Amino acid sequence: MQTSDDMMNNIHSPLKRLSLAEEVAGRLQELITSGKYKVGQQLPTEPELMAQFVVGRSTIREAVKILSHRGLLKVQQGLGTFVLSQVPAGEALSQRLQRADFADLNEVRYLLEAKIAEKAAIYRSSKDIERMKNFLKKRFEYAKANQLEPCIQADISFHLAIAEAAKNEIMRDMYKTVAEHIKNSFLVRYTDTNTFIDSQECHDALLQSIVDKDPKSALVWATKISEFSK
Repeated sequence: MQTSDDMMNNIHSPLKRLSLAEEVAGRLQELITSGKYKVGQQLPTEPELMAQFVVGRSTIREAVKILSHRGLLKVQQGLGTFVLSQVPAGEALSQRLQRADFADLNEVRYLLEAKIAEKAAIYRSSKDIERMKNFLKKRFEYAKANQLEPCIQADISFHLAIAEAAKNEIMRDMYKTVAEHIKNSFLVRYTDTNTFIDSQECHDALLQSIVDKDPKSALVWATKISEFSK
């Protein structure tokens, strides 16, 4: 059993430094996840990588091995090393979304919102409707007052209320994760609430579709809403 002295010694012990191979693997991984090297693309040859990173052959081979274990690279004997994935195996969704560009993030948001709206129109309760109405009212009030951050939060809360009404916990949790990053992107992307004012009628129509238990109409309006932030 660890004593308190042992625990203190562990806290103050020196941090393990990355090996040269791990540093090269980290830099290569950044190039892969950023899209510099795309899925299916062949990496430069070993001599080219040695020159690029100013390291020896053994370091390059160890770095490739590290990234192969992470599921990013695949070595094909006699052919070369190819990018297998741009997402490390086991990477948390939130981490992946954090480095996604706005277009990709928004596309995921649209896909989720469309299906969530369709299901909410089937499974919503009267309590769900009241929550949606409340957030949509706040969204409009903040938009008219040009209060950007509260408006964005009300917009996200409205769609989260729809996600709750859809009665699918996985989709709800996925949307919560995506919404967190969407909010940050919106705060950077928008300087006023004009877009939110312009899309208010579509949001009203979406809510009415859900009230009417009309999944086809809900899907149509959720799709139309997506056009406003492209």
